[in-house]
Amino acid sequence: MAYADQDGMSTNRLVSVIIVILLHAFLGYALVTGLAYDAVVAIKEKMTVVDVKEEEPPEEEEPPPEPEKQIEPPVVSPPPMVVTVTPPPTVRTVDTPPPAAPIVPTAAPPAPSAPPPPPPPVAKRPNPLPKGNPGNWANTNDYPSRALQQEREGTTGFRVTVGPNGRVTDCQITSSSGHPDLDQATCTNVTRRARFDPALDGSGNPTTGTYSNRVRWQIPK
Repeated sequence: MAYADQDGMSTNRLVSVIIVILLHAFLGYALVTGLAYDAVVAIKEKMTVVDVKEEEPPEEEEPPPEPEKQIEPPVVSPPPMVVTVTPPPTVRTVDTPPPAAPIVPTAAPPAPSAPPPPPPPVAKRPNPLPKGNPGNWANTNDYPSRALQQEREGTTGFRVTVGPNGRVTDCQITSSSGHPDLDQATCTNVTRRARFDPALDGSGNPTTGTYSNRVRWQIPK
């Protein structure tokens, strides 16, 4: 029986708690709803409707009229002043010539030096000159013995080439005597015995030249 009483009491207590919770919830809802309504009413009473009208723009003021231009009277300039300038008296000045500079005698220029004497003319000698007597270059003692026995006579023309030293370097027969032994004797003796002053060039230096002559072969009587 004790267990049955405890169960009944628990059930009643639970129902009481639920009822209390529901009451609190209902009261809270009512309280919140009522307060919200009172707040809305209070705000609505305090609100004042203001009718805002747009302000019209101010009318533009017309610009003031421009002041009339005053015409200034013309300025009359005074007549120009004429200033007469009296020229100063003319003073004639006489230019005094400066004193003449003293004349300093100038020394006469030195006489030009005499030109150097011209060089002596160069002794140009185109042909060599024989020394001594050309007739001694070949004589009767040089007569070939056979020609002498056969009594052959004649004249042999020759031309020799003379070197810068004055000696014969070559001999040529220009006209034959008709006897070869006489012609040969002519060149042999002239080449051996003839001596010359050599020819000279344009500068006066010895040079090679030629000399021509004849030898007459004649048996003495």
